[in-house]
Amino acid sequence: MAKATVLRKAQFNAAHRLFRKEWTDAQNLEVFGPCSHPHYHGHNYQLWVILHGVIHEQTGYVYDLRKLKQLIEEEVMEPFDHRNLNLDTQEFRELNPTAENIARVIWGRLRKRIGPEFGLQVRLFETERNVVEYSGE
Repeated sequence: MAKATVLRKAQFNAAHRLFRKEWTDAQNLEVFGPCSHPHYHGHNYQLWVILHGVIHEQTGYVYDLRKLKQLIEEEVMEPFDHRNLNLDTQEFRELNPTAENIARVIWGRLRKRIGPEFGLQVRLFETERNVVEYSGE
């Protein structure tokens, strides 16, 4: 069985604040730096959704990329694009919206809809130099 990897890229924009409620502003500033600013800040996130799997004999696809595009729209773009992650999303009301946690949440949302026969990896670019990869491990 021939295997391949397919990737779909997307971009979303979101604001967030990195902080712990139980810490003082000084503690948050020490750990999270300017990302702990109480008035939030934003990023133009670039997302790569990566699927590994067997190439289907009849279609020649690992996964229908039109279907993957729709899943990303429903599971990432609709809930997160142009949102304040701390205030506007259920996932980050209590979970600190670090790039690591954002990637983990996106992976979990997609994993629920993509079968276990596919390897799933999320690569999230918070900036062009800060990148997180998450594959459920």
